[in-house]
Amino acid sequence: MSFEIQFLGATGEVTGSLYAIRTATHTVLLECGLVQGGKENEERNRKPFPFDIGEIDAVILSHAHIDHSGRIPRLVRQGYEGPVFVQNATKALCEIMLPDSGYLNEKDAEWENRKRRQKGQAPVKPLYTLEDAERSLEQFVSAAYEEEVEVVPGMTLRFLDAGHILGSTIVELTCEEDGDSRTLVFSGDLGFRDAPLMNPPAKPPHADCVLLESTYGDRLHRPFAETIEELTDVFESARAAQGNILIPAFTVGRTQDLLYLMAENYARWNLDDWQIFLDSPMAIEATEVYSRFRHLYGAKLFESGSSLPDLPHFYRTRTPEESMTINEIESGAIVIAGSGMCSGGRILHHLKNNVWRPECHLVIVGFQAYGTLGRRLVDGADTIRLFGDEYRVRINVHTIGGLSAHGDQQDLVEWYGGFRNRPPVYLVHGEPEAQKVLASKLRTDLDAPAFIAERGQKVRI
Repeated sequence: MSFEIQFLGATGEVTGSLYAIRTATHTVLLECGLVQGGKENEERNRKPFPFDIGEIDAVILSHAHIDHSGRIPRLVRQGYEGPVFVQNATKALCEIMLPDSGYLNEKDAEWENRKRRQKGQAPVKPLYTLEDAERSLEQFVSAAYEEEVEVVPGMTLRFLDAGHILGSTIVELTCEEDGDSRTLVFSGDLGFRDAPLMNPPAKPPHADCVLLESTYGDRLHRPFAETIEELTDVFESARAAQGNILIPAFTVGRTQDLLYLMAENYARWNLDDWQIFLDSPMAIEATEVYSRFRHLYGAKLFESGSSLPDLPHFYRTRTPEESMTINEIESGAIVIAGSGMCSGGRILHHLKNNVWRPECHLVIVGFQAYGTLGRRLVDGADTIRLFGDEYRVRINVHTIGGLSAHGDQQDLVEWYGGFRNRPPVYLVHGEPEAQKVLASKLRTDLDAPAFIAERGQKVRI
């Protein structure tokens, strides 16, 4: 029994995950994520899918992040009627994230069409709508970790814990025919060994082919103790300067890690002097999902019997009116808001009110893709444009690399090292330089047959 995998997305970049797996009789899509990172890149989401949608028998998602799941509603809108296999918690998170994505697409189209009307240009349609997203969720089929599921005849799926975010999975696919079998293992996004909340990634012992993410394939994260010290310094500096702290955070994963660390270090960071705002309706809902599935991770985030993090002076601001009141606070506010790359959402309004203030601090806690506002701030931009106006950047910008939900080079190499038979490994979901370094490391340290996946490339397993 053999099958073929074709790399259609997240090759030489970290968003837009998309792979096709073909047997003699069936085609299964692995991932269907949005391309992110600036307007030019995001326009690629409107291009036709690089396959015949009518040939797709099933879809498998490794986890809920939009760069892995975000084109599912578009796929369904264009005619896909089959199942979408996900882990149980991933389904619950997608029920929040995909409708939100559809809503934002509608709003983006409305905004664009206002400008187009003024110029006499033809209107654009949203990539997909909230209704499209809600309809696509009816096709989701969920499974527990370790549960065996038949995807199509002759192909069996198992989800293993990837330790990245709630419900994140390593995807193990086994194709069998007449007693002969082949196994593909896709790492999904692997978690960091010192992740505050999540369990360590599972290590399957055997595969005939491996797809490995490579986001941080060229670097090591700082030791976690140093990350805690770094955050301590940020809080002390901001407290002394009597400013505010803005934290653009991904609504799923990073936000919950931050809330846990704040509870764990409440006294050390003198947080009794601060008001902590979770200013994101989606992050609030996602945190409630973390409460429902707290059996999937070991750390204690919530008060017993409560869906509220174990934090005094903690406020959830759901409405725009509640969010706007935060901007009346000149000192002593910690604001956790989306989006994680400062590419939209409420964080832009908080930047408008604080980016020009030297007593304030901006804490970057996640990957910032090329082309995003977050990346420009990390790279030291002197000025930025917000809502049509230019602002001088005087806020103190801190990049806290040790909070990444992605494993670093050590994690990636050690995870692959768990395969006793040293299968061929294809690097995906990484920028070119990170992939070159990781491929060399895998070859040198483990004598691995390591390759960098190329877009359109087909590999027979």
